[in-house]
Amino acid sequence: MYDYIKGTLIFKNLDTAVVENNGIGYKFLINSRTSAVLGEINEEAKVYTKLIHKEDTMYLAGFKQKEDRAIFDILTSVSGIGTKVAMVLLDEFSGSELINAVLEGDYKLISRAKGVGPKLAQKIILELKGKLTNQDIISNIMEDKVSSLSSSKNHISKETIKEVQAILQSLGYSQNEYMDAIEKCAGSLEKDNSEELLKETLKILSME
Repeated sequence: MYDYIKGTLIFKNLDTAVVENNGIGYKFLINSRTSAVLGEINEEAKVYTKLIHKEDTMYLAGFKQKEDRAIFDILTSVSGIGTKVAMVLLDEFSGSELINAVLEGDYKLISRAKGVGPKLAQKIILELKGKLTNQDIISNIMEDKVSSLSSSKNHISKETIKEVQAILQSLGYSQNEYMDAIEKCAGSLEKDNSEELLKETLKILSME
């Protein structure tokens, strides 16, 4: 329904924010991590939105970063994970931390989140890992661009770049957005490490 809403931040606490745009106040369900980075009251804020529609209620969930909303969507696609648990996970971990935990199969780390036991953590890893690394979603990546990025001067392999591309595209970023960001990061990394490349690329994307 809405991709994002930009306006004046009127109110926020640890789980709610209100942004006014053209005389309309939009109320969002948020978590404390989002609240901390939204900014100050009466300043401009941009909130990525997700409409939650249940039988007896309808509300907006709000996210500061696009990838957090995408991870929220993927999390809530797992049976047994609703809005509350997804918000708790995104409060406990940043987007890149949660992605890396899933890719590494670290269910013990994920189960650190309140209300997420070892069995649910393992289920999250099992169902999310394939969705995040599905190679079909990067089938149209230009091979020569990948080859140029994986040159010997920056130590980054094609496999690492394609893995990061797959994750970023599953998070809703366009090829133009993430290829430029990956290119900026690839030359500065000393090791061929997909976790570090993803983390640094997300830092750049979150600032744009």
